[in-house]
Amino acid sequence: MAITSLSQAIKVPIITENISIPPFEHIVASYADNVYNVCLGMMKNEQDAEDLAQEVFISAYTHYQSFNGQSQIITWLYRIAVNKCLEAMRKGQRQKRKVAAVSLTEANEQGGDRFYHPGVEIERRERSAILFAAMDKLPETQRVAFTLQQVEGLSQAQIAIVMEKSESSIESLLHRAKTNLRKTLKAYYEEH
Repeated sequence: MAITSLSQAIKVPIITENISIPPFEHIVASYADNVYNVCLGMMKNEQDAEDLAQEVFISAYTHYQSFNGQSQIITWLYRIAVNKCLEAMRKGQRQKRKVAAVSLTEANEQGGDRFYHPGVEIERRERSAILFAAMDKLPETQRVAFTLQQVEGLSQAQIAIVMEKSESSIESLLHRAKTNLRKTLKAYYEEH
């Protein structure tokens, strides 16, 4: 069957060397929310998360034919999403699009809205804002590993694949992230 358009291309499964990868259209429908949530968890801005999720799927589509099936599709997409988010943060794109960055204490003083991630099951909005503010203070690799485990529910093995590190490195990153969060949150609650 000859593929003559993009709309046809995204509907055709890839079959190579004993693996069958579903049509790209199915991948987008199945994993769009997961990719968006990873981007939102890292960027803390809905518009940035939407833009980066689109970039993730554009990149995935561009490289779709070269996907070799050595990892799960969702793990591959998470790796692309994490890399796109880190790239955006490094380039400062986050600051260009953000209208105003209000710290947690300023939000308390001004009564402003606080960030809330839909994937986080914390009873009160205030607690999630405090948690995300503490997560923002973590070193980049700790923040990424912690977000993937606690917000997205990935296992240490999956995080190791996404971050291209050993499982023992991920275990160490998660331990340090939790230790640092405990210190930060303890200090916050002692002050308040």
